[in-house]
Amino acid sequence: MSRILLVRHGQASFGADDYDNLSPTGHEQSRVLGAALAARGVAADVVVAGEMKRHAQTAADVLEGAGWGTGVDVDAGWNEFDHVQVLAVHDQPTTVEGESEKAAFQRWFTEATLRWTSGAHDDAYDESFSAFTSRVEAALDRLVAALPRSGTAVVLTSGGPVAWAAASLLADDDRARTDLWLRLNPVSVNTGVSTVVCGASGTTLVSFNAHDHLFADGSPDLLTYR
Repeated sequence: MSRILLVRHGQASFGADDYDNLSPTGHEQSRVLGAALAARGVAADVVVAGEMKRHAQTAADVLEGAGWGTGVDVDAGWNEFDHVQVLAVHDQPTTVEGESEKAAFQRWFTEATLRWTSGAHDDAYDESFSAFTSRVEAALDRLVAALPRSGTAVVLTSGGPVAWAAASLLADDDRARTDLWLRLNPVSVNTGVSTVVCGASGTTLVSFNAHDHLFADGSPDLLTYR
C-alpha cells in the first residue's frame, strides 16, 4: 500500500503586495511540519509541489525540517484556483453596519466562490470550476500511477486542491462533491496534512487536515488558516 500526504502550504502573505510568499510564520510552520514527519519515521520517496512560490517555499522548508534530500517535482495541476479573479468578477457586497473587515471579506469570498462553483457564469473566468476540479483529479491520478509500490509521496499545494481531492474521494456525484468542497476548503489549516492511501482496493482518503504538529511545543501560535 502506498500513501500520499497532501499538504496545504504555510501561511502566505495575506494583505501584502504579493500574497504568493510565505510569511515568517509560514516558514516556521513548514519547518515544524518537516521535523514532525521525520520524527514519525516518514521518508518521502516522491515530493511534488505546485508551481506557485508559496508551494516551492513550503517544500524547501519541509525538506529542511525533515532533513530529506529528495528532489522536488513541479506539477502545475496542484496550483490553487485564481481567488483574486474569482473575487474581482463578483462585486464586493455592501458592508453591513458593525461588521468587521474580516467578516466582510469572508462574506465576499463566500458569495464569489458560490458564483464560481455554480457553473452558470463560466465564460467570466479564465478557469471554470469544472476545469479546476478536472486538473486536480488529473494531477492526483498522475501521482497515483507514478508512485512506487509501498512508496510515500508528499505534495505541497493549496487548500483548494486538497479540499477537492478529499471531496472527490468521499462523495459520489458532482453536486455532493461541490457541496463538500465548499465546506472543506474554508477550514484548511496552513500545513494541514491529508492522507490518501492507494492499494488493491483503490484510492482512499483516510484523514483530512491533521495539524497536531503545530501544537508540538504547547503553543497555538502557529495555527493559521490564511
